Amino acid sequence: MDKSGFSLLELLVVLLLLALSSALVLPAIDKGLKERELKQSALELAAVARELRSRAVYQNTLQSLILNPSENSYQTLQGERVLIPTDVRFVDIVGGEPLGDGLRRFLFFPNGSTLGGDIAISGPVGSSYTIRLDPLLGKVTVIRGERR
Repeated sequence: MDKSGFSLLELLVVLLLLALSSALVLPAIDKGLKERELKQSALELAAVARELRSRAVYQNTLQSLILNPSENSYQTLQGERVLIPTDVRFVDIVGGEPLGDGLRRFLFFPNGSTLGGDIAISGPVGSSYTIRLDPLLGKVTVIRGERR
């Protein structure tokens, strides 16, 4: 007697193995996506700060970056308001100047300097990034996992 096909037991074993492997892999994929979202937010904020510094130098005008931790957003002098993802949060803002209502402003001067400080953001996976603004040179760096 020639058997063709699979028995019900074989199919159940394959389905069980697929379920177990997806239970192990899917959380890792989700964590990776959230980490990527956090890193992308940090890099975008750093790019905005670098752009503002460049504009200040080349246009010979004062530029500013305003952070609003309660709204989870930031805004430039031109009024462009950017919301960061809901899973990403400002956890520590050092430097700049307070504006009231929890707002903090970082100025970029035409000579290339800035009101220095650190902007730390964190995500749900426990990692964090710090955007460091050097007060004298105006250099903007992104550091993974460090807070002052």
